[in-house]
Parts: sequence; C-alpha cells; structure tokens
Amino acid sequence: MDFAYDRRTEELQRRLLELMDEHVYPNEATFRSQLDALENRWAWSRTPVMRELRQQAKTRGLWNLFLPGEEGAGLTNLQYAPLAEITGRSGHLAPAALNCAAPDTGNMEVLAMFGTPAQREEWLQPLLAGEIRSAFAMTEPDVASSDATNISTRIVRDGDSYVVTGRKWWATGAMNPDAALLVVMGRTDPEAPRHRQQSMLLVPRDTPGVTVKRALHVFGYDDHEHGGHAEIEFAGARVPVANLVGGEGDGFAIAQARLGPGRIHHCMRAIGVAERAVELMVVRASSRTAFGRTLAQQGVVREWVAEARVRLEQLRLLVLKTAWLMDTVGNKGARIEISAIKVGVPNMALRVVDRAIQAHGAGGIGPDFGLSSMYAHLRTLRLADGPDEVHRMQLAKRELRTYES
Repeated sequence: MDFAYDRRTEELQRRLLELMDEHVYPNEATFRSQLDALENRWAWSRTPVMRELRQQAKTRGLWNLFLPGEEGAGLTNLQYAPLAEITGRSGHLAPAALNCAAPDTGNMEVLAMFGTPAQREEWLQPLLAGEIRSAFAMTEPDVASSDATNISTRIVRDGDSYVVTGRKWWATGAMNPDAALLVVMGRTDPEAPRHRQQSMLLVPRDTPGVTVKRALHVFGYDDHEHGGHAEIEFAGARVPVANLVGGEGDGFAIAQARLGPGRIHHCMRAIGVAERAVELMVVRASSRTAFGRTLAQQGVVREWVAEARVRLEQLRLLVLKTAWLMDTVGNKGARIEISAIKVGVPNMALRVVDRAIQAHGAGGIGPDFGLSSMYAHLRTLRLADGPDEVHRMQLAKRELRTYES
C-alpha cells in the first residue's frame, strides 16, 4: 500500500504552497479591506488583490485544478484532494484565486458534463476564464429541500420558451453582481415518476422576472467574501428552450451528478480549515500563560491537541480513499464513502475549531483570529449538499442490507 502522492501532485503542491506563503496569507487582511472599500461589497472578484492572485495562479499553472479533462487541469480526484486541502487553509481567498470556488465549480462541472456545445461556449468558457460568476438555485423556503423531489418551482414550456415561477433561497454567490448565470432546478412535469419531474435550466441573472430579494446571513455573517447567499424570486421569468440542460426530467440525476464532486471538494477544503485551526490552537497555547504555566502545559489542552490530530488524520485518509474510489469505480460506486466523509469531516472540523476557540478565550469568538468565521462556515456544511441525517440514513441502509436474508 503506497501512500505517497505522484510526482505531478507533489510539483503542484510545491507551487501552491509557494503561492500561499508568498501571496495568499500576506494578503488575507488586504483582501478584506479592499472588499469593504468597494462600492458593491459583494463584488469580491473585482478587488485588485484577487485579480493579482488570479494572474499568479494562471502563471503558475494552478488554474481550474478541480476540473478533469481537457477543459480543466486534467487532475484526478486523488491528485486534486491534497491541493484543495491547502486552499482550505485560506478558504475566503485561495479557492477563488485558483477559480476553484463553489458554486462555480459545480456549475462548471454541470456544463462540462451535460451542456450543449452552444451552452458551453456561452457560459462555460467565461466561467473557466474567470470572467463571470454563477449561482446554483435549488433550495426552497417552503419545502424540505433535503429531499430534492420536493422542489416546487415550476418550469413550464410555452412555445419556444420556458417560464419559471417560484422562490429559491441560499443561492450561494448570487449577491455578487458578476454572477451572470443562475442554474435553476424546477419541476417541469408534476405527473411524471417522482425522480423524473424535475429539470435543470440556465437562467441569465438579468432575465425579466428574476429578482434577487435579499442577502441571507449565517450566524450574523453575510459571507460577502464569497458573494453571499441570496433569496431569489422568479415571477414568470422567460428563457429560450435551448437553455434546458440535458432533457426534461433529467434535473434530479444532474443534481446528484453535481453534488457528488461538490461534497468531496467541501470535505477536502474542510480538512485544510481544521489544519489551520490546529495551528492557531498550538500557537496560542504555547504563548499564553495561566496559573503559572502555559496553556500548552495544561493537561486538558494537550488532550485537545492530541484528539484533533487523531481525528484529522483519520478523516484525511477517508477523504483520500473516497477520492481514489471516485477515480476507479466512479461516483456511484463511491457513494457510501462520499456520505461517510460528508458526515464525518464537517463534524470533526467543527470540533477542532471549537477547541481552538476555547483555547483563544474571548479572542476566539471575535473576528481577530478568524475562528468564529470558520465555525459559522463549517456549520453550514452539515446542511449543504444534504444534511447529516440524509447521509446517515444512506449509510445505515447500506449496512443493514448486508445482513438481510
């Protein structure tokens, strides 16, 4: 059993670590200050430092690493995993700098896998070039969206057009004015079999009848560094029939194909978040004194550090196994492992960040160390791309079937 990364991965790691040390970490505060100074604070892609970082990433061959095949960097999931982990250490800056930030990544994968040549030319190429942004509109306020067959937004054909009516929320990235494209999941045939009722449609943001109603906050954070989360109303928005992705009734299957890679990418980056939290915890514990000893000399803090290392290494290995399975047997063959990491990694990372907050005392709950923001973002991962309970249900079903007579 060989745990070493291949030569290409090691070379990309070297380049990425150099980029992180020389340009990303030193510019984290600059990015935030430049973003706050913009006329539109949601337009993170317009900050000078982001533009410079993106040019650096392109020059170093670190652009679109997430996408396999000719349109991307051609990496396998196993090759991409350790790179995504590194970007997770600066989650508000590094993924976007490499054009590897959600939800654009998932939307690009949808267009690459299912888009027509015309759709790929109009939308995929500008996304790959970093010229525009996008959002994914599936979750709805009035139904339990953890069961995607509940989606109630209507997509009705009218001659050469589809008309969209409904409400979406938690459309990540949609507050960014550069988010020119909304990938919308809605119901085209309520009478069809349950998993054939939904379709996926490309809706330009400036389509009449599309209204971005408000930004949604996460534990008080508006997440403007990622383009925010929006509630969107579709009031008879009309788009050409040519904007349908795949065929009518393919929406559920396309969503599942999109969410599989998205889930593992989130987990890869969350490993990096946990690593940075451990680093912050160790530095803090080594520099603060309480009751005559440094925090690092206190038994309870040492237990936190040891537990974090054990849990982190366990989940990293499971993420790498999952990536390897996706490469060798496909996403469907790796679905149990995908569910396992989707439950395990966010919960592990949350626990690690929570301990780091505790080690920082009052400083941990404020903005100075970034831990409170890490916690808020990680907590969303227990809901995004399927809540823990749905993935636990799938894991249990698989385990129970093993012993059915």
